[in-house]
Amino acid sequence: MAQQESARHAWAVFLTAHAVLVDAVEERLGKAGLPPFSWYDLLWALERADDGRRRMHELADLVVVSRSNLTRLVDRLEKARLVRRMPSEDDRRGAYAEITAEGRKLRRKMWPVYAAAIDELFGAHLTQAEADTVGRALQKVLTAARGDHIDGQSSRRSSVSSAS
Repeated sequence: MAQQESARHAWAVFLTAHAVLVDAVEERLGKAGLPPFSWYDLLWALERADDGRRRMHELADLVVVSRSNLTRLVDRLEKARLVRRMPSEDDRRGAYAEITAEGRKLRRKMWPVYAAAIDELFGAHLTQAEADTVGRALQKVLTAARGDHIDGQSSRRSSVSSAS
């Protein structure tokens, strides 16, 4: 019973910390005249792809926004000329989102504000050992929640929204 109580407490703290930290990152981006974190997250997911593009269903697995909001987010970024949507050549129902040069430029402009927020709001409050432990624990939970195999035979890779 003690483990269950500890896990439930950790869950509650995790949810609250996530909401508070994302709001703080959003505030910092806004003060810098930059778009919301969800834009960064989507642009980074595209930029990490070898060819700068991903199928929409693959993108949904890599970003923080919900699947139901992904299409609207891609629409907004497409309207801002940061991404372009392209039909799949091999599947008429499928589509790709591809980052544009303007999207890459904006993502790089957002990174220093986001990186400083990570360092100041999160990293400054953890020792390296604590950060390593938190990272391993959350990766383990993420892997299990996605139905991936913990033994290294993962069918999906975790998303880390950071880059220089």
